[in-house]
Formats: sequence, structure tokens, C-alpha cells
Amino acid sequence: MKSNYKIAVAVIASFVLGAGAVSVLHAQVKLPAYVVAEIDVKDQDGYAKDFLPKAQANIKESGGKYLGGGANKAISLEGSPPPNRVVLLQFADMDALKAFNVKQMKLEAEVGNKYASFRAVGIEGVEQK
Repeated sequence: MKSNYKIAVAVIASFVLGAGAVSVLHAQVKLPAYVVAEIDVKDQDGYAKDFLPKAQANIKESGGKYLGGGANKAISLEGSPPPNRVVLLQFADMDALKAFNVKQMKLEAEVGNKYASFRAVGIEGVEQK
């Protein structure tokens, strides 16, 4: 009879430890982060030659993925029309997005603002169930 109690206690303890480990690991998962950028390009040639290759390299170096958009690829569903360039980017997590943004803001100040005006929003993803 005592051995049955020992087995039951061992099974319950294993279950509790396993459930605790799963919840700790689950809490450590970082969610992806996204950037929606609205870009009003004023000088298409300068933008394409001088800024865009550097911006694309910055996205790649930061581990970002280009998910959609581009020149004249957005439509207005409600409200004012979008600018002539809208892009959607994905990053591993909000920390990677923030690191990308530091470099991107510097690039826009040095080069990009000559050719376009920028508005970008960072969004943290949600857990998919």
C-alpha cells in the first residue's frame, strides 16, 4: 500500500514540475514584431538609387523580412488615401525592431529625408492559438 502512495506522489510531483516548466518556457517566447511604413516619395530616382538599397540592406542586416507593399501597392479602405509607398516588414521580436529603427532613423536623417517623408508604426504580434 505504501508503494502505491509513493508512485502516486511521484506521478503528481512529475506532473506539477512538467506543467511549471511548460509555463516558464511558454512565458519566454518572444512574439514577432511588425513595421508598417508610409513613405511619401518626392524624388523617385534619388530614392531608388541613393536611399532604397541602403534601407533594404538595413532590413536584411537586422533580420527583417519584407512581407508586402511597395510603390503604389496600397489602396485606401477608409480615410485619406495612402502615400505612394507603403511597406510591411516583420522582425523576430520587438527588440530586433527597435534595433532596426535606431539604424533606420539615422539613415533617414542622413539620406532619406532628401527624397521622401516617412511615417512608421511598430506593432508587436499576438500569440496565435
